[in-house]
Amino acid sequence: MALFHCNFFSEILGVSTSMDVVLPQQTVSQIGMKGSVKKSKHPTLYLLHGLSDDHTTWQRRTSIERYVANMGLAVIMPSVGRSWYADMVNGPKYWTFISEELPAIARSFFPLSDRREDNFVAGLSMGGYGAFKLVLRFPDRFAAGASLSGALDIGERSKDRQEEFRYIFGDAPLKGSMNDLFYAAKECKTKASISPRLYQWCGTSDFLYQDNLRFRDYALELGLDLTYEEGPGDHSWEHWDRQIQRVLQWLAI
Repeated sequence: MALFHCNFFSEILGVSTSMDVVLPQQTVSQIGMKGSVKKSKHPTLYLLHGLSDDHTTWQRRTSIERYVANMGLAVIMPSVGRSWYADMVNGPKYWTFISEELPAIARSFFPLSDRREDNFVAGLSMGGYGAFKLVLRFPDRFAAGASLSGALDIGERSKDRQEEFRYIFGDAPLKGSMNDLFYAAKECKTKASISPRLYQWCGTSDFLYQDNLRFRDYALELGLDLTYEEGPGDHSWEHWDRQIQRVLQWLAI
């Protein structure tokens, strides 16, 4: 594998920003692992960080590079601050950045496939919310999305973070908006011509566990293609390191 620490200018954000990028490399003589390249343009996983993290976190807290080495899978890890993957009312347009500009820039720099069947998104906590927001709003671009301990009920989270959420989302109600995953799920099911695969995991001791149960029940009621799993655990990397390996297995690339 090749690891790039990529600094670039974003026209949407109006500032320089960063992403970590793992690219497939065919190798046979590395000690301890072998690398694989399956296509000339690589299948791509956009891997999103949580609220207190940045683009380096997946590299620092897990062995993501080693986990994908034999898959021929590129991994794009961007930085979005505490934006909740939204076009902020009082800040930069991170939703437009993550959904429009970032894929285009990444593909201009690296040989990444733009085919729906080759594009996936996953994340933890706030990034789990961002991952499901991307895959549900753009099922024509992403074949699958995964959420680990995701903050999936944005309306419920707004009760705990009223001042911060008002700064990000403004005063308009979150429920029933395009920032609401329940609304996005219904729109995806009723209007999209193709349905993405979804994977959801949460620890039973996680403070977001009830949020995850509510989303699970609603997604299954809608008939979305959801694989739901849970297990003992709280909101910590001990579990996310293990579960991202499960996500990669579930993708079945």
